[in-house]
Amino acid sequence: MGTRVSYPEEVKLKAIEMRLAGVPVKKVLEDLNIRNHSQLKTWMKWYRNGELHRLAQPVGKQYTFGKGPQYESETAKLQAENRYLKQQIDVLKKYKELERKWRQKL
Repeated sequence: MGTRVSYPEEVKLKAIEMRLAGVPVKKVLEDLNIRNHSQLKTWMKWYRNGELHRLAQPVGKQYTFGKGPQYESETAKLQAENRYLKQQIDVLKKYKELERKWRQKL
């Protein structure tokens, strides 16, 4: 098992900027000395989802022991909680629908 590499936030932001400018992945990896292309894909996903706070977090379990994301305002925190609760409701609705279909088959 390899050792974990921690990249500074500036490197992550530079990699995102380069990709948005159309620079090929291989060139970004070489120029910024990033080991794996999947790491760049993760950063791009965070950028697209508006999760820029994750770029500043260290390697490992970021959300344990109260080290979760710091919200800019109470409104942002409530929006995130609301989004989470809606996802929970959607999952339960899907499960209920599947359960109904299973019972019809019996």
